[in-house]
Amino acid sequence: MIRISELHVPIGDGRPLEELAAERLSLRRESVRHVEIVRRAVDARRRRGAPILFSYVLDVETEEGDRRILGRFRRDKKISASPEKEPSVFARLAEEESFAPEKRPVVVGFGPAGMFAALALAAAGCNPLVVERGQDVDARHAAIQRFWSGGPLDENTNVQFGEGGAGTFSDGKLTARGGDPLQRDVIDAFIRAGAPEEIRYLAKPHIGTDLLRDVVKNIRAEIIRLGGEVRFGARVETLEADSGSVSGVRLAGGERIEADAVFLAVGHSARDTYQMLYETGVAMEAKAFAVGLRVEHPQEMIDRAQYGGEAGNPRLGAADYALVFQDEATGRGAYSFCMCPGGQVVAAASEQGRVVTNGMSLYARNSGVANAALLAQVRPEDFGGEVLGGVAFQREYEAAAFRLAGSDFRAPVQSVGDFLRGTADSRDFCVTPSYRPGVVPCRLDECLPDFVARTLRDALPAFDAKIRGFAAEDVPLTGVEMRSSSPCRILRDRESFLSLSTPGLYPVGEGAGYAGGIMSAAVDGLKAALAFLRQMGKI
Repeated sequence: MIRISELHVPIGDGRPLEELAAERLSLRRESVRHVEIVRRAVDARRRRGAPILFSYVLDVETEEGDRRILGRFRRDKKISASPEKEPSVFARLAEEESFAPEKRPVVVGFGPAGMFAALALAAAGCNPLVVERGQDVDARHAAIQRFWSGGPLDENTNVQFGEGGAGTFSDGKLTARGGDPLQRDVIDAFIRAGAPEEIRYLAKPHIGTDLLRDVVKNIRAEIIRLGGEVRFGARVETLEADSGSVSGVRLAGGERIEADAVFLAVGHSARDTYQMLYETGVAMEAKAFAVGLRVEHPQEMIDRAQYGGEAGNPRLGAADYALVFQDEATGRGAYSFCMCPGGQVVAAASEQGRVVTNGMSLYARNSGVANAALLAQVRPEDFGGEVLGGVAFQREYEAAAFRLAGSDFRAPVQSVGDFLRGTADSRDFCVTPSYRPGVVPCRLDECLPDFVARTLRDALPAFDAKIRGFAAEDVPLTGVEMRSSSPCRILRDRESFLSLSTPGLYPVGEGAGYAGGIMSAAVDGLKAALAFLRQMGKI
């Protein structure tokens, strides 16, 4: 097949891709048999009134020989032979001789890292056991809806814990830095489990929390079909070791599970697990993270800022943004994070007496409201550098937000104008704050570290210069966003993925401090499983 790179097409050009490919290759339309989209991105840079473009990478099958076409375009770097497609890692594992160790590996946590570690281990015939402190995604959804409606918080089943991990109640973004080839295997697994085909080629793919709920159930079913077991409501209370090496785990109910290999994929909010690991002597260190607030705007405003006159074009969908600010005086940065077009701000607490926000979108991204976290960097020296100092830091400000808004899981809210002036007078916002169970107007600097509030105050005018109206007087800010990433790291060997202190322990994903989203966590869990299989001599 022939690969066409950087094929720029105005969004108003509705011709079939087969026709566009034939034109680019100087062929008759009938000569093009098949076109596969490898990548599609939106180029919204409107230079001198130029139209918004779709930028494609296409693989094209033609009736004419590839060598002849490549010969004609040998000086054109944007036309080349399509690379050979490697079989997926899961297909390769299925072809290997089945490997069932005497003690089946245990995977702790069923978010993206644990899910893909378990999927790979099951494909290899290892019959993994997954233990997840929260409930299955249907029970989890019901518990979350009760909490958002003013009911009680379940500390084990919430936005942070349960089947699918925190990413299931998010926008479902699958972007990740770098071009690790295992990302393709993760995408393929999601599609086989029911995710839309378009995530294979979109530059900014997302699934949406409504579709993700079915996707994670289908991946669980595949793990079970391959010989794995998934147990919900099973919280690990103790990691057991014999002569320093992992020998098993003990659950909160007292049950002991023997294991020589434990994949620890607990997510960035498993604070009780961090404490247990620290007391057990597992090697850990404090790490930097970021905290801040959630901001909401009319989605129409963001669409106009990004797409101009094409705002609202159904071929474009809801626009997103990414903003960065650097304080030259302090060297501290601020940035937008987890931007959710057409979504809502959600209550993401996992502990009593604390308020935490996050963002979520459905697949359609059609709520009419855009939201994102606005975060400032926190360094280990900001909390004394202790291994678990970041956890105490997060808890302090989450508790302050809880008290400030009335101690009933409502969240503090403030307009941008009031936040910049240091007042709390406004009750009128450009959009109704979407956080449930509700918001209370407050001074947000009373539940933020001084340096975070100062950095965000400096950043907002800079963001407004990039997106006009971003820091308008009536834009709502809701606090607090404290769970952008893990505040500590469980140290491991780069090649083997094994804990530096505890042989047999594989710390993976966001909770271990090695990932920052659904895709990177899934890839990390998959890599750890492959490292284990290599150590066992099975691949």
